[in-house]
Amino acid sequence: MDPENRFDEMLKSGNLKSTKHRIAILEVLKGNKIPLSAEDIYIRLKQNNISISLSTVYRVLETLHEKDIVSKVNIPDSNRAVYELHGNEHRHHLLCVKCRKLLAIDGCPLEEYEKLLEDRFGFTVKGHNLEVYGYCNNCAGY
Repeated sequence: MDPENRFDEMLKSGNLKSTKHRIAILEVLKGNKIPLSAEDIYIRLKQNNISISLSTVYRVLETLHEKDIVSKVNIPDSNRAVYELHGNEHRHHLLCVKCRKLLAIDGCPLEEYEKLLEDRFGFTVKGHNLEVYGYCNNCAGY
């Protein structure tokens, strides 16, 4: 299945229309291994000669986040968030509080804990977020 059809299906599953702006934003996110800010996405779209405003990028990203098509990570101590395409991979992040470098953690260290919570409390876990803050190797000696 080509990426555009895949995006059409993702949008349809979220009960959203397939628009050129939504598809373009999803393509930018798909092409990156790290989460991007709305500003980063806007710049990449402009470099690809796509006519869009920054406010539209923000609106589209929030809609895609509400429909669980993209993940959103809020950066602490700033008014900034980064976004990534929801894939089959469940990921968490390490964030350097000095340089703001964001690293993805493969796998989920909370799977066993979720199972424990379900068994102990009869609670059905539907999801979670985990961001770990600290210093990267370059900033550890600050």
